[in-house]
Amino acid sequence: MSQGSGGKLKLMVVDDEPDNLDLLYRTFRRDFEVFKASSGLNALQSLDQEGEMAIIISDQRMPGMNGTEFLSKTVERFPDTIRIVLTGYTDVEDLVEAINTGKVFKYITKPWMPDELKTVVQQAAETYQVLKQRTNELQRALRRESLFNAMTSAIRESLDYRSMLQTIVETIGSGFEATCCILRPVESDRLTAEFFSYQAPTQAELLSSSHYLSGSQAEADSLTHQALTTRQTQLAPTGVTSPELAQLVIPLTYQQELLAVLALYQDSTVSIWPPEDIQLIEGVAEQAALAISQAKLYQLIQEQTQQMRAELEVARQIQTNLLRQSWPEVEGAKIQACCYPAREVGGDFFEVYVHPQGDIWLTVGDVSGKGVPAALFMASAISVLRRELAQEAPPEPNIVMQNLNSGLSEDLVSNNCFITMVLARYTPATGQLVYANAGHVYPLVWSHQAVISASSSETLPIEPTYLKTRGVPLGILPIWKAAAGNVVLNSGEVFLLTSDGITEATVNAEGIGDGTPLSASSMLQQTGLWQLLTQERTPLNLNTLLERIQAHNPIQEDDQTILSLEVL
Repeated sequence: MSQGSGGKLKLMVVDDEPDNLDLLYRTFRRDFEVFKASSGLNALQSLDQEGEMAIIISDQRMPGMNGTEFLSKTVERFPDTIRIVLTGYTDVEDLVEAINTGKVFKYITKPWMPDELKTVVQQAAETYQVLKQRTNELQRALRRESLFNAMTSAIRESLDYRSMLQTIVETIGSGFEATCCILRPVESDRLTAEFFSYQAPTQAELLSSSHYLSGSQAEADSLTHQALTTRQTQLAPTGVTSPELAQLVIPLTYQQELLAVLALYQDSTVSIWPPEDIQLIEGVAEQAALAISQAKLYQLIQEQTQQMRAELEVARQIQTNLLRQSWPEVEGAKIQACCYPAREVGGDFFEVYVHPQGDIWLTVGDVSGKGVPAALFMASAISVLRRELAQEAPPEPNIVMQNLNSGLSEDLVSNNCFITMVLARYTPATGQLVYANAGHVYPLVWSHQAVISASSSETLPIEPTYLKTRGVPLGILPIWKAAAGNVVLNSGEVFLLTSDGITEATVNAEGIGDGTPLSASSMLQQTGLWQLLTQERTPLNLNTLLERIQAHNPIQEDDQTILSLEVL
């Protein structure tokens, strides 16, 4: 607002007649700080030196530059100034020009009535004050919105917690023209050793020799500790905490949690923050506190995610090592096995165990669910199974199933889980294969050589043998009972076990490579798997088979396990 040194509003009178200037000066000098000018040019020079006037009273008829011309030159620079024209002429053209060009508030003719002129000037002063107040309110609102938008944009561009803190201190420091600004994070109501700072470019030389940016000073700053203790804004004018700088300290809190302390310093040559600026800084600080809280939460989630990934990677390696990666060479038989969990760890498993007496035990299992819980039950199942098979004379496959159910059912039931699996024992000396199935996908048996021969001779297609003897999954009933199935494997025949992650894999509408159309997003199922198997022209390779399945199933939705025993 245009006020003089005594708090009075500034008023300028412009007239080429000295008597009129003196009369106007004497009339208003008690209520206003009055500036005199004898011409429009002198008035413009005075405005350059003194700045904005609250009111300008100008004569219309002056040599060199008339009143309308002079007032029009002040409109752009001082839009809030109230302008009054005095003239001894009453022609309409002057009146219209004065109002339209010079933005004139009142048009008063000479000679004027003193009381009337005082009333008009008093109305002009009140109008100026209201206009200035509204202008200042609008400017503060625009500044607040601008700072909030700048803060929001800067925060969105920040990539992590620390860069956000640096962005906040720079945005607030530059936005409020602080000499320097320091932001100290708070953990458990204690200042951390880390701090983030901003300093005005024009004050770099001053601050380079100052100790205000040092962590030790901030730690010892009594005003900062007051803000930390009371959680209230603290203000210290120049000379209280420093002979050179005024200090403003604001705690940044969100939901009663103290997150940081913000300290702004202002050079003594610059006016201290007015109350409306302090209120605005506090509003921006509230927004910054919300952003810091969200950034800390995001950082915590990121750290926990990284820790979880590291732990899952260890778990994946442990589970991989738990599954046998190799087994002894068996004369007259070729064994292959693959297991690919849908996540880092899974519930699928397989086992190949060659007993000292010569029998080969094979199993593929699937724990319901995915991820860590399924992987824990998978580890328990393999542990119990290996204990059963390591006996000198292991029982029949269906009895081993009963023992597995007995050892695992209580935990499975309490966690609403179950296990499907096939356990088979192959005796190379006799070619006999005995198996037990606990709710699992049917095993397949076929002659791979016969399939190749039938394909080349264009005879009727060969269908596999599905081993359909099956009981309920483990963990459904307290006592598991089911008969064992048996089959004799001849030379060239293959025994295949898969998990439902193979048969339930989704394939596209183009089919599976032999021209057989499938509906969009169909499951492979065992019939589709058999079609893929019949297209294997080379010796059966499970890795190649899985690649073909996964080519139609780019997103693996379930664990995939497959195991084969081929009699040579």
